[in-house]
Amino acid sequence: MALKSDYANQECTIARTLEIIGERWTPLILRDCFFGLRRFTDLHRHLGLPRAVLSARLESLVGAGVLERSEYQPGRQEYLLTERGQELWPVLTAMLAWGDKHLSPNGPRVLQRHTVCGQDLRPGEPCQTCETVPPVAEIEIRHGPGRPRHPNPDRIEQALHDGHTLLAPLP
Repeated sequence: MALKSDYANQECTIARTLEIIGERWTPLILRDCFFGLRRFTDLHRHLGLPRAVLSARLESLVGAGVLERSEYQPGRQEYLLTERGQELWPVLTAMLAWGDKHLSPNGPRVLQRHTVCGQDLRPGEPCQTCETVPPVAEIEIRHGPGRPRHPNPDRIEQALHDGHTLLAPLP
């Protein structure tokens, strides 16, 4: 049964949140935005979903205040995570940790490191050195042992191999 889109009589914030981020492509779009993809063409190329679906999901995320458009050249826009969007990182990290535990028999596919002190991070836990939860912009991601090597890596695969700070645009 599909979720209702009218919540006049429903007080469940989980259901309301799912209306924004629960569509199957949305967590992957958000993941790629955290990893540094910002432009429609890059998101389209990496995710491989239909252009109309990507366009609709981006419009929805902008409308919900999760992403914002920013002009990077005259007439050309990119999508940036807002503060509200960045607050979704723990949700994606929880999904990542669950997937690594139950669906990645060779170990984590992505590792995280606190860029300030160099400490490896466990998904969803504070830094063991600093005893703080690092802000998203202080987290570096890289390949983990459970991630297979690709013969022709794209920009995200190369960034993960080399190590890449979240929210930083990909080269």
